[in-house]
Amino acid sequence: MQRPVTDLLLHDFWGNQLCSSSVDTLYALNYNYLYAINSWLLLNPWWLCFDWSMGCVPVITSLTDPRLLPLAAFLFVMGCLFICCFKTEMDHEDRCLVLGLTLLVLPFLPASNIFFRVGFVIAERNLYLPSAGFCLLVSLGAVRLSQFRSLKLILAAALCALLLTFVCRSVQRSYQWREELSLFKDGEKVCPLNGKVHYNIAKLVGDMGETELAIEKYQLAIKLNPQYDQAMNNLANILKDQGDTLEAEELLTKAVSINHEFAAAWMNLGIVQAQLRKFDLAETSYQTALQHRRKYPDCYYNLGNLFLEQERHQEALDAWHMATRLKPQHVNAWSNAMILLDNLGHYEKTIKMGEMAREHLPNSAVLWFHMANAYGKMERWQDSERCFLAAIQLEPAEEKYYLNLGVLYHRWGKLEKAEKAYMKTLQLDSKNSNAKEYLQMLDRKRKGAL
Repeated sequence: MQRPVTDLLLHDFWGNQLCSSSVDTLYALNYNYLYAINSWLLLNPWWLCFDWSMGCVPVITSLTDPRLLPLAAFLFVMGCLFICCFKTEMDHEDRCLVLGLTLLVLPFLPASNIFFRVGFVIAERNLYLPSAGFCLLVSLGAVRLSQFRSLKLILAAALCALLLTFVCRSVQRSYQWREELSLFKDGEKVCPLNGKVHYNIAKLVGDMGETELAIEKYQLAIKLNPQYDQAMNNLANILKDQGDTLEAEELLTKAVSINHEFAAAWMNLGIVQAQLRKFDLAETSYQTALQHRRKYPDCYYNLGNLFLEQERHQEALDAWHMATRLKPQHVNAWSNAMILLDNLGHYEKTIKMGEMAREHLPNSAVLWFHMANAYGKMERWQDSERCFLAAIQLEPAEEKYYLNLGVLYHRWGKLEKAEKAYMKTLQLDSKNSNAKEYLQMLDRKRKGAL
């Protein structure tokens, strides 16, 4: 009969695959097969992966599956070992055997899925303590074999080779763990059907700027697990940045339909919808994101941007204010609010907000820059100059600070200083057309004065 999906396995990819395709016999065999894989990892730790979730271990769906043969061998060996433990009279070796099996089995029981459901399929860390029992069993076997004189030399050579091989493997694995990309690519070789492996590679190479490879890996992760909402969200962000907003919207819509409480996907969907000028839908998406994550400063920031695009100025300011309340270091929210106040002619409020923001962001040049512009529009030249110079001190390679400082000096009547500021702008950006135009205006003004 078909085994129903129980609460025990409801949120587990491998468990769901098993429940949807197994009768009771195969259900039990699959979990026993996991024990066989764990024993194989102890015996031959070559097939290692940082994550064994999702499709790493394909579900056994038929009694003719060849993987049942190693499972049978595992059950036979373990059965023989346990039978040897039930002797009426036990010598030293028998007691060592019992101790070895105890060390092998007992520490593994919490991860065995027998007493309660665990959140993984296989986890190599769970073999640390059982490996002590495994080593004891290997030692017992070596002692038994050493009783045959003809095998002593061969046994010694084999044990030395085994130790050397395991040491080399440990060193190799340690180097793989030192770099994420090396670790993930090795996992890809072991578990090519594991969508999470491809997701991690995509995320890493995406951060490194290899967007095409990231897209390919995200698509593969989604193909392996069509319900992979996080991969859809990340892929949509890349496509959005490349200008493919329609496909990004489709992916994000699917992601939130899979996981309705996925706040980041709702926010990203709102960003895409705003770019497509679907303002009502975008606002709904942002509000839904905030329902699922109330303290979400980035979402309030993007909501403010949406209100700004609709010229709903007060609502935009309120949204940015909320973003800065939740995250006082949110420089973009402070910056946008100051720009809007400046554009509305509220220069005093712009300066006051800048002073408030600098309490949390004392090393932010852009805040000094906005304050300088506001002071300049109020013709408070000295205060404006002070703020521009403070911004330049924090970011000396930003050409727009020198350009605006030059405009300030130009309006102030300090033409030599204006010329130096424009020339510095062109040093940093030789193609800056505004600086060239202002220099020409300055030159004409000087000639007119003559």
